[in-house]
Amino acid sequence: MNKTGRPQDFPLSNPRADRVRDVAKLAGRPARLKRGHFLAEGPQAVREALKLHQARLAAGAPGVVSEVFASEACLDRFPEFEELAAGTNARLSTDEVLAAMADTVNPQGIIAVCRFLDVALEEVLDAGPRLIAVLCQVRDPGNAGTVLRAADSAGADAVVLTASSVDIYNPKAVRSTAGSLFHLPVVLGADAAAVAAACKARGIGILAADGYGTLNLDALQDENARRRLTGAGPESAYDLAAPTAWLFGNEAQGLSPDELELADHRVAVPVYGAAESLNLGTAATVCLYASARSQQPASVAT
Repeated sequence: MNKTGRPQDFPLSNPRADRVRDVAKLAGRPARLKRGHFLAEGPQAVREALKLHQARLAAGAPGVVSEVFASEACLDRFPEFEELAAGTNARLSTDEVLAAMADTVNPQGIIAVCRFLDVALEEVLDAGPRLIAVLCQVRDPGNAGTVLRAADSAGADAVVLTASSVDIYNPKAVRSTAGSLFHLPVVLGADAAAVAAACKARGIGILAADGYGTLNLDALQDENARRRLTGAGPESAYDLAAPTAWLFGNEAQGLSPDELELADHRVAVPVYGAAESLNLGTAATVCLYASARSQQPASVAT
């Protein structure tokens, strides 16, 4: 930082410089795996990355952002980045340099190089989670990012991706999370059967989102709501207020037979119109919010 609080006075201007090429390689999985770093692009993602970075430093933990590259115009528009980027290796960069680094066609003026964030499943379960989203063979980075964002919005405690799912550090996936990647724990490379067994051992129910499920999500919510309001009535098939891990399957095939067998119940989101089905992101959002609402205190949920 210079005396004005801005990064170095002379911007990085050569889009063919070795450092620029090295950063650009992080758009590819081999470079990410080798270095343990990924790219966050755009003001929203970088802002959330830097907030987490500063919070971890304040708590005496290692930060998550190693470098920030920003244009003068971006810093003029978002002056808070000057303070948020304090203590990182921050560099002013020209638009040409940012374009060479970025995965997007039209970069948004700021890029951060971040360390991998994923944690072990045991760390998530030791924290006593009440709501977990498990992505089984989800291959599209945009869908994975959308589900992670929905899980964050619903107040979920973690997102788990199986080994056959997309790399959440894919630039498109990171963008699709809109900064939510930096808000909640993420487990990568998990085995669905091992996740289900570990959850059940800790009293966490397993629900499979399945268009052919025998339980209707709306009916299940109605049953839970009646018991919650009156304190009486028959037991529902599943208590949505209980700690729950939702299984979400592949975009085209859904959950495999083996994955469906892991669940305590298969739950269908009803379709009232003419659409054949809901897409993955929408279905996951509806399911996660059904659990989240039931898990809220009655005064909040009503």
